[in-house]
Amino acid sequence: MELRLATPADAQALLAIYAHYIDTPVTFQCALPSVAEYASLIRQITAQYPFLVCQQEGQILGFAYAHRQREREAYQWNAELSIYLAPAFHSRGLGRRLYRVLLELLRLQGVQTAYGAVALPNEKSEALHLSLGFQPLGTYHRTGFKCGQWRDVRWYEKPMGDFPPDPASLRPIGALPAEEVQRQLRSF
Repeated sequence: MELRLATPADAQALLAIYAHYIDTPVTFQCALPSVAEYASLIRQITAQYPFLVCQQEGQILGFAYAHRQREREAYQWNAELSIYLAPAFHSRGLGRRLYRVLLELLRLQGVQTAYGAVALPNEKSEALHLSLGFQPLGTYHRTGFKCGQWRDVRWYEKPMGDFPPDPASLRPIGALPAEEVQRQLRSF
């Protein structure tokens, strides 16, 4: 298995995995985006944040990425995480490994707090977040309607930094030293 940064050319393969989640409450997206839309999303995310792809012998097994948790400038030191695995690769530790590298890259960028949103029920995702040191933050009750019922979303947070009194601006993933990014990817 190897870990690498995603490119827009991965959109179709990533959508093949994401399609497994569209008719579930795991994502609140109700229709599968087009390849062009997903390629655009990858470009948008990778301008600032890591978007990781796990593959084996050219087959993509899963992916994880971060994006800005809230849009206003004062929130720039936060990131929200997402992860999707091919069904055959659930419960094998792959998600934990992907998230660990993602969190380390975010720390190098200057992210101070990581967040995860879990539509309930989702015991595996809740266990993943807890195993990596995330703490429950709160629950949005009946916040989305999916799969025929109103869904709750539980938020998790993980403090990652030392919360300096005068923080430097968040460093885009492309501004990190390439050798350090590659070292983190190889640590997978």
